[in-house]
Amino acid sequence: MIKHLYKITTVILATLVLLSTFSFTVEKHYCGEFLMDVSFSGDAEDCGMTMSKTIAKKNCCKDEVHHIEGQDELQKHLLDDFNLEKQQFVLAFYASYQYVFTQQDDTKIQSSFFPPPDIQKDYQILHQTFLI
Repeated sequence: MIKHLYKITTVILATLVLLSTFSFTVEKHYCGEFLMDVSFSGDAEDCGMTMSKTIAKKNCCKDEVHHIEGQDELQKHLLDDFNLEKQQFVLAFYASYQYVFTQQDDTKIQSSFFPPPDIQKDYQILHQTFLI
């Protein structure tokens, strides 16, 4: 399960980096108040209404161009930028986080050098307490 989650996260982050570097242009052609054409890859086609230049009226058509700029340079961190303070932080983080998810054994190991004490009386029979 963790391997699948790791792979999914890796693919999502790689896609995010790839999409942040894209830049594209959206062109829209309006004829009056109505949107006639939208183009994501090239020029938007006009509506075919051409006004002669001799008429002094305003042109009813307009074009909008939205240019979405992508990131040109990604930040590159070199190993030389990894100074002593950052190294100390990483070392302290690793040392404190290393044993968080480790399972510890609670089994007691009796030493063979010290035998158990010799009990003279049987206290369960003496007090008549028996475990059932």
